[in-house]
Amino acid sequence: MTSPSLEEARELLREFPVVDGHNDLPWALREQVRYDLDVRDIATHQSAHLHTDIPRLREGGVGAQYWSVYVRSDRPDAVPATLEQIDCVRQLLARYPQDLRPALTAADMEAARGEGRIASLMGAEGGHSIANSLGTLRGLYALGVRYMTLTHNDNVAWADSATDKPGVGGLSAFGREVVREMNREGMLVDLSHVAASTMRDALDVTSAPVIFSHSSSRGVCDHPRNIPDDVLERLPANGGMAMVTFVPKFVLQAAVDWTSAADENMRAHGFHHLATTPEAMKVHRAFEERNPRPVATVSTVADHLDHMREVAGIDHLGIGGDYDGTAFTPDGLNDVSGYPNLIAQLLDRGWSKPDLAKLTWQNAVRVLGAAEDVARGLQTTRGPSNATIESLDGIDGIDGIDG
Repeated sequence: MTSPSLEEARELLREFPVVDGHNDLPWALREQVRYDLDVRDIATHQSAHLHTDIPRLREGGVGAQYWSVYVRSDRPDAVPATLEQIDCVRQLLARYPQDLRPALTAADMEAARGEGRIASLMGAEGGHSIANSLGTLRGLYALGVRYMTLTHNDNVAWADSATDKPGVGGLSAFGREVVREMNREGMLVDLSHVAASTMRDALDVTSAPVIFSHSSSRGVCDHPRNIPDDVLERLPANGGMAMVTFVPKFVLQAAVDWTSAADENMRAHGFHHLATTPEAMKVHRAFEERNPRPVATVSTVADHLDHMREVAGIDHLGIGGDYDGTAFTPDGLNDVSGYPNLIAQLLDRGWSKPDLAKLTWQNAVRVLGAAEDVARGLQTTRGPSNATIESLDGIDGIDGIDG
C-alpha cells in the first residue's frame, strides 16, 4: 500500500518536477555501447544496465536534467572527447523528441514543463575539457553547455580539486579569468569536485550565482567532495545553490573508509576506481561479498538536506543525484525513479510544499535565469577575453592541461 506522503510527493512533482543537476548517462552510453542507442534504447527499461531511462525518469517526476558531458581528466584528448559527449546528448534529443526537449535558458525549462517534456541541459564536468583555452570555453557554451565544473578529481593548471594535492592554492590568475568569462557568457560556475580553497576563491570572484551540481554537506559527512558550512553560509549573498548528491561514499560517514578500501581493490585489479564496465563491476561485487558495504538510505540524504537548509536556507538547495556516475546508490534511491521517496521523507520531516517546490524546481530555474541576467549586463561592458594561461600565470599552457 502506498503511503499518503508518497502520494503527496508524486502530486507535488507533477506540478514542480525535479531539476536534477548531474546525470552521467552520456558517459555510461560511451563506456557500455560506444553510443549505440539501438543497443541501449532508453525509451524502454534499461534497469539491467543503467540507472536512467525515459520510463523511470517519468516515474521519478523528473522535469529537467543537466546531462553531464564528462570525460576523464587523464585523457590527452579531453576536448574532442567532450565534443563526442555533447554529440551523444544531441543524438538523444533527436531520437526522443516527444520526451526530451533541448533547453538553453530558464525560459526553455519552463516551456518544457508546460509541454510535459523533460528539459535537457548540459554541464561539462571538469576544466580539463577546455584545455586552458577561453575560446574553447566559449565554444562549449555555443554548443549548449550551461555549466562547467571547474575541476574533476584531479587539479587543472589553474584550479585545485578536492581530491588532489594542493596546487595553486585555489584559483590562479587564469582560473579567476575563467570564472569571469563564464559569468560573461552566462555559463554557471559549478563548484562540485573543487577544493574548499577553490570554492572560496570562486565566490570572491564571481558576479553571478554559482552552483554545486552534485555535492552534499561536509558538516554531516566529512568527505572533501562535500561543502563546508562556511561556504554554504555564503550562498545567500551569492544567490547560488547546492544540489545534494546521493552517492553513498559522500553522504554516509561509514562508507568513506569502505570506499577507500574498495577503490584500492579496483586499482589492484587494473581498473580505474571509477570504472563501471561489466568487468569492473564484477570486481566491485566480489569485494562487496567479502566486505559488506555500509548502506545509505533515503534518510541519510534527507539528513544532509536538513542541515544544508539550516545553514544556507531553502532558497539555495537543489538535487543532483549523480546517477550513472556511481557504482552504488542509497536504498530507496536506486535509480531515477526514486525521487518521490526523498520528497516523501522530507514531507514526513515537516518540509512544506512551497519549500519542496523550491528544492525540486524553482531554485534551479531562478539560478540559471540570474546567470543569464548577469551575462546580459556584462556583455554591454566588455567583450570576450583573449587572456592566456601563459600571460596570466606564466606557465606553459600545453604542459599544464592535466594539472
